[in-house]
Amino acid sequence: MNITLPLKEMSAAEKIGLMEEIWSDFASPKGLYSPPDWHENILRERIRQADAGEVGYTDCDMNRENCRSRKTEAPSMKKFMKS
Repeated sequence: MNITLPLKEMSAAEKIGLMEEIWSDFASPKGLYSPPDWHENILRERIRQADAGEVGYTDCDMNRENCRSRKTEAPSMKKFMKS
């Protein structure tokens, strides 16, 4: 199946809503998706880092709200690139 979406015409909120819909479908108990074996190791390491205070994190609800509350598109990547 090949689906073309008008991504350039969609707002950030519409794109996030689309991603949420796709991830909700993946999360449904249909058994259509199983994470790869190495995924558990990555998650354990991230939990260890968070517990040790090496990294911080926010939960999905907070991330979703932060994305929705932004009134502008993502900042330009120019400031992150070397001249």
